[in-house]
Amino acid sequence: MTEAPSLIFLDREDSVAVALSDMAQGETRHDITALDAIPRGHKIAVKPMKAGDPVVKYGYIMATASQDIAVGAHVHVHNCRLPDSHSEQAMTKERSLKAPNRQSFMGYKRPDGRVGTRNYIGIMASVNCSTTVCDAIAAEANRVLLPKYPNIDGFAPIVHDQGCGMANQGEGFDTLVRTLKGYRDHPNFGGVLIVGLGCEVNQLTLYQRTDWTKARFQTLNIQDVGGSRSAIRRAVELLEPIAALAAQDQRSEQSVAHLTLGMQCGGSDGFSGITANPALGVASDMLVAAGGTSILSETPEIFGAEHLLIARSDLATGDKIRAMIDWWRDYAERNNASLDNNPSPGNKKGGLTTILEKSLGAVAKGGLAPVSGAYAYGEKIDRHGFVYMDSPGYDPVAATGQVACGANLIVFTTGRGSCFGAKPTPSIKLSSNSQLARSMPEDIDLDCGVVIEKGISLTDMGQQIYDLMLDTASGKTTVSEDLGYGDNEFVPWKIGAVL
Repeated sequence: MTEAPSLIFLDREDSVAVALSDMAQGETRHDITALDAIPRGHKIAVKPMKAGDPVVKYGYIMATASQDIAVGAHVHVHNCRLPDSHSEQAMTKERSLKAPNRQSFMGYKRPDGRVGTRNYIGIMASVNCSTTVCDAIAAEANRVLLPKYPNIDGFAPIVHDQGCGMANQGEGFDTLVRTLKGYRDHPNFGGVLIVGLGCEVNQLTLYQRTDWTKARFQTLNIQDVGGSRSAIRRAVELLEPIAALAAQDQRSEQSVAHLTLGMQCGGSDGFSGITANPALGVASDMLVAAGGTSILSETPEIFGAEHLLIARSDLATGDKIRAMIDWWRDYAERNNASLDNNPSPGNKKGGLTTILEKSLGAVAKGGLAPVSGAYAYGEKIDRHGFVYMDSPGYDPVAATGQVACGANLIVFTTGRGSCFGAKPTPSIKLSSNSQLARSMPEDIDLDCGVVIEKGISLTDMGQQIYDLMLDTASGKTTVSEDLGYGDNEFVPWKIGAVL
């Protein structure tokens, strides 16, 4: 990537450049005269293209020209279409995975060897019918118990809209149970209370524990204790001894190998694949080199770029990723949808034209480390390294699955702006452009737009992200935590009929 003060050229093979500021019709930059007005973050043709020619960005095919495109033309949805088949170019770029100097953080070591970055107590609903009571229990516990046990980060309600009105077996039910068990077992919880109504499909008997957490784990059904208000009173009684135990846990120095990073992007723009995403890729590679784990997800948003991940995988992992793409093609068709039209209105306004362009930028979050495994949604990650987890592209659903997998840290890149948290896991927000960081400072932890505005290298930006990750894992609060996000962002993937 070479820097330019007004246009950015990403690869010598590209047929487009990206405007770093609004470009007026007739304006000339770098000997290229704009034939149309080019909005900031959008693409301008730097090579002539005939109808049917590939449109190339990042050195890869991102679209096909739907009409002749002259040098200087605005390249976007009006003159591009999705190719009949995406490129099968293999990943040829390499990055040496050199272990970073910083290889420890201050975390909560649990008796089973896992390490938390936070010390919450979870109030989990087994079913939608108990969500209001769970919210009330968390509020009452935060009012009554938290002042007595300040070493606890808080009582976090984990509520959702499933658990009944569904089949008690099959893909949808299994996904919900797997997700809830992942949260039940999460190292960022120092204790857990699961609350049911009593008559739901998703019974509490599925979630009993007999290991070290037994003294820190309780369940109750509202129907068994006299109703809603009685359930709140009884829950606070059950939570006090759990809180007393969790409050004894202290941070201690732990290896970065205990960090599992969930990587998300939402509200992407034309700069996401240039600044924040590849910089996060550098930080991901650093984490992997230090023995940690990073998770890439959102299968509909890697569609068209999956071959870049497959090229970095062993045969078994590559076959799993192909199978995920095939499942999604069928799933979209069954629901009268298409993976090809994924870019949202906000994405398109920000300069993204096709799913291939969006996917090429999204995959950049995964750096260049080998793909060491591919997992189902919410499936426990059982190895270190860079891994892939299947999920929808909808950010709250994808992040929920990553936390269920064991992610104890999330980094979320955005170009349009996003408001998000993911209790019990802290979520760091990165802006892809400095204008966003200035316009929404209350929701951005780190501005990656300085890669363009100030010429900061991706390597240096990645180092800043990595250091912020370790500081956050050690207790530094994120802006989303300061604002209280995370009580409403638990959104398990809903598959199947509502009965």
